[in-house]
Amino acid sequence: MNLESPTTYEGFLEITKSNKAVCFYLSTPECNVCKVLKPKVIEMIENDFTKIDFCYVDLNEAKEISGQLSVFSVPTILVFFEGRETIRASRNVHLKELREQINRYYKMMFE
Repeated sequence: MNLESPTTYEGFLEITKSNKAVCFYLSTPECNVCKVLKPKVIEMIENDFTKIDFCYVDLNEAKEISGQLSVFSVPTILVFFEGRETIRASRNVHLKELREQINRYYKMMFE
């Protein structure tokens, strides 16, 4: 399920606390790599990890979030399980490695 994009750090924290598992995709509209990668990440989450919610964060609209989370490059993918950051992938994201990392925690949580 796609969640509404937070614009404040408090909103971000609320999403992490109110959902058991969330994949955040932090990016900007100007990022060309992000435009290609985002649909692939969404497809992976929807098909392989159905119990993880997806949330896009536009860092142009949410500068406080990038500062609080020390996100200095895009795209950055953060995966939270039970309110804790478990996986962080930035800039050069390899989908196969990301899938393997998520799968490891996903199996522990949901299977």
